[in-house]
Amino acid sequence: MDRVKFSKILAASFNTFLFTLVTAIVVPQKSYAAGISGRIEAAIINSDDPVTWQKNGTGILRAEDNGVNITQTFLKYQSKAWNGWSFKSVLNAYADGEKNVGITQAYVTYKPLSASKIKHKARIGFFYPEFSVENTAAGWLSPYFFTQSAINSWYGEELRTAGAEFSWYSLGRQRKSPWTWEFIAAAYKGNDTLATILPWRGFAFHDRQSLHHDRILFAPIPGVISEEGVNGPAWTEPFKELDGRVGFYLGAHFKYLRKTDIRYYFYDNQADPNVVNEQRLYGWRTKFHSLALQHNLNKELRVFFQLLDGSTDMGKRVVSADFSSYFIGFSWRPPAYRSHRLSARYDWFDVDETDNVRIDPNNSDGQALTLAWRYSLSKRIEIGLEWHLNQSDVENRVFFGQEQEQTQTQSMVVVSHLF
Repeated sequence: MDRVKFSKILAASFNTFLFTLVTAIVVPQKSYAAGISGRIEAAIINSDDPVTWQKNGTGILRAEDNGVNITQTFLKYQSKAWNGWSFKSVLNAYADGEKNVGITQAYVTYKPLSASKIKHKARIGFFYPEFSVENTAAGWLSPYFFTQSAINSWYGEELRTAGAEFSWYSLGRQRKSPWTWEFIAAAYKGNDTLATILPWRGFAFHDRQSLHHDRILFAPIPGVISEEGVNGPAWTEPFKELDGRVGFYLGAHFKYLRKTDIRYYFYDNQADPNVVNEQRLYGWRTKFHSLALQHNLNKELRVFFQLLDGSTDMGKRVVSADFSSYFIGFSWRPPAYRSHRLSARYDWFDVDETDNVRIDPNNSDGQALTLAWRYSLSKRIEIGLEWHLNQSDVENRVFFGQEQEQTQTQSMVVVSHLF
């Protein structure tokens, strides 16, 4: 590990500690329970070329260097207030990427106690919509994999709600029914550049979440950075407000006993695709459907599935593309060895260009297989192994003298400390 990377990690760790201290002092402790928890994760990584997008390359895996990497460091602060109010914040620190320390979530929840069969709750702040059945662990990580699906990797990069979400729900046991339901509506701002990365890089596989005010690099495509083309930067900032418009999403959850969880959402950021700021970042009108399903076949084995299908437009059809992805995964905990978890996932992904600007080709597609083993040595220590294989065909790689179709493999040995 070189001195620059070590210095980044040291600075990130100090800032994380400082955040914890300040939060504990500033947020009042009287009359409610509060807790601080977190995770530090290191991995020995062996990953193939091409070079990662984080170094302006065309690869779709995260690692900037092989060898020992600090892959996750986060602190979560959560308080439960009186009268149904609570506050949650998550601060992450990374040694890679453009920004190294920052908030990934910070929001207030209102969930009052009620004897009614139909209840309500709300969230206000900066948070993830509950699209995912894969990323359900603390810090919006996956309890199954270290390398997340194409869908949830993208959500972690470019999508957050900076606004308010309202829900109405009914518990099945209160109605003497096996079904619990919830309906969700949200309004937000600050997601006008959403989907920039999909036409210009394509989907990727990783577990790095963009921090507030973060920046995501991609390869310097001639049709993007040249004056004859878009004349924009080879990066995007994912949580930008450009046009003053309010986006929305609508969703529904259905749960059957403790066996089945179904989630559907429609999302529309309502961005004006003709707006551009002084950094040459454009609005991208992005809308999509999201469907997720998890089913417990028995106490040991579960299957989970997620589907994404949408479209995005920038400028007067300067860039226009449809995008879609799905994955299916399985996770098994052996009856006699409950501390072990074995998981497998297959991904498919596609970005289909629908404009006619040939100076900037946007087609990409591919598939991937991920196998993981995780073992909890104790409540504090977890170890794991993961093997990942992806095959991707990205049309704009030809500008860099590369074959469009590339195959990448990645092996990881992971140690995590939870606190």
